[in-house]
Amino acid sequence: MDLGLNGKRAIVCASSHGLGRACAMALAQAGASVVLNGRDGAALDATAAAIGAATGVRVATVAGDVAEDATQVALVAAADGVPDILVNNNGGPPLRDFRALDAAAIHAGLDANMVTPIRLTQRVVDGMMERGFGRIVCVTSASVKAPTGGLDLSSGARVGLTGFLAGVARQVAGSNVTINFLLPGLFATRRLDGVHAYAARAQGVSEEEAAARARARIPAGRFGDPDEFGRACAFLCSAHAGFITGQSLLIDGGAYPGVL
Repeated sequence: MDLGLNGKRAIVCASSHGLGRACAMALAQAGASVVLNGRDGAALDATAAAIGAATGVRVATVAGDVAEDATQVALVAAADGVPDILVNNNGGPPLRDFRALDAAAIHAGLDANMVTPIRLTQRVVDGMMERGFGRIVCVTSASVKAPTGGLDLSSGARVGLTGFLAGVARQVAGSNVTINFLLPGLFATRRLDGVHAYAARAQGVSEEEAAARARARIPAGRFGDPDEFGRACAFLCSAHAGFITGQSLLIDGGAYPGVL
């Protein structure tokens, strides 16, 4: 399917590894030029080279913390000042018992996973509205729908982001600008190793056993492949998804047992 993204410009935050990289690759495969971001310059350059070689599209990089104003300004500039697509993504705070969170840690988690994507949205949304096309996708977490111990700060920040931007989505939809949310369950990324380590300590088992238990709770019988997550992101960014906005798409292999 042609997603109608040839020539579009995409910013994908935290995209040197994992789900962000998968989103960037899928958008590039659909014909969009991409601006990558990450703190590890070497990993960022390697990802840019891989995406460029695989797709032939223009790939730019901006190294730095996406929470910093200078990095945000550079990201928009690298998209020629006119990004059509923004994928808000950032690493979640470390898993820990909520009792161990002091004020500094709470504020840092909220800044990274709620304030930063809101600020980036503010930077790009007016231009998208003026041009009559925009796609904003926020990578949050399955814990938005099914809170999990150890992810309390992540859950709270991402629920706050969802509530804030769900209202904004209705304000900008008439200009063909959509804002949606992707909620990953357990995907085979570096983050998953930390999840297993936390669960192993909490359950008093090995990390291998914790991983086996987690896999057994997923009806699909496996952990997610980042590539399939990236393709879902690309579709929400496509010309065909203009009537989908303010929605939270859970991608977890059926682990969440509810119907809503």
